[in-house]
Amino acid sequence: MSTEDKWLMAVIAGYSLLFIGQLWWEGTSLRTYERPVRFLFALPVLLFVLAYPPKLSWLWGGLAVGSVLTGSWAIWQNLVLGVERATGYTYVIQFGNISMLFGLFCLAGLGWAVVQHNAKRWVFLLLLGAVFGALASLLSGSRGGWIGLPFVFLVLYRAYGNLLSAKLRWCIMAGVLALVALVYFVPQTGVQARVQHAFTDIELYVSGENKATSLGARFEMWQGALTLIAEKPLTGWGWDGYYQGMQTLVDKGEVIQFAADNHAHNEYLDNFARRGIFGLLSLLALYLVPLRLFARRLTESNLELRALATAGAILPVAFMDFGLSQVFFGHNSGVMVYAFWLAVLWGTMRAYEKAFAYKTTVLNEDDLTLDLKPNT
Repeated sequence: MSTEDKWLMAVIAGYSLLFIGQLWWEGTSLRTYERPVRFLFALPVLLFVLAYPPKLSWLWGGLAVGSVLTGSWAIWQNLVLGVERATGYTYVIQFGNISMLFGLFCLAGLGWAVVQHNAKRWVFLLLLGAVFGALASLLSGSRGGWIGLPFVFLVLYRAYGNLLSAKLRWCIMAGVLALVALVYFVPQTGVQARVQHAFTDIELYVSGENKATSLGARFEMWQGALTLIAEKPLTGWGWDGYYQGMQTLVDKGEVIQFAADNHAHNEYLDNFARRGIFGLLSLLALYLVPLRLFARRLTESNLELRALATAGAILPVAFMDFGLSQVFFGHNSGVMVYAFWLAVLWGTMRAYEKAFAYKTTVLNEDDLTLDLKPNT
């Protein structure tokens, strides 16, 4: 393993072990270990993928087909079953944001697609996956994932912007803006209504008329978490202590009861309030170290490797955004998607990186004619 491999494994293990250690010290029930221990289980998967990487056609094809099926299920729930917000088989916020993430992965895969033998077919399939992933997110009505899209597009631009002519870049930008406007002004998407609800929630909260709206409740939870952080910034309140501390704030009339019955709906505040400054730092390392390692390869000359690096960089950027309005790691789906896709994307990228480097070395040193086609 390289130093980078060890760094990535260290931040995954560090987050998990620190979390488990704090739970053990607090004496919580065994069921609370379930989610942090899943990060540890991702490590042998990473080692396995390093040794036996999947064929790239299966990886990108699986993402595209999965996004199309997910979007189709969201359409069925919304239009046929009459469900107001498509949920898939999980919580609506998780469903919407993860669907969007897979659609963004499909956009990252375009760099791989354009150098394949059947480039047009692969580009079409991945674009279709991206559209259906975005559609599933829109039909879920989850707003948190939309906020971070400019940062995700910045990653995509960093990776592929130099491959596009100025005219094409402007056309893509105009197309994206036109699509955003279309999605907003077509009532059936529900986007305009969700945006208007957000402004209404803020008005009701500021006026004090109703603090239990979707955004109002979040403001209450964030306010309570910040108060708890100020009291115990180093050690935090612990898993159960968090709810006890929040209930005390409810009894004092500082926050509403809903805040004491739920997590903070913010990954950063929730970790800081429960686990103290070291819990927050371990969370930031879990995001920033992988982002840094993948970002180093966003200008890789080999487009197949660049596509994997782009998807890998999008993963922590998207989760940093999701964490602003939801404790994504408080749900099994959030833990599984982040930990195991991190393992798969990094392991696959490093395996192919080594394979391409080996072939290039043999070609240069022995002047051999090798078949450098991908996935062989």
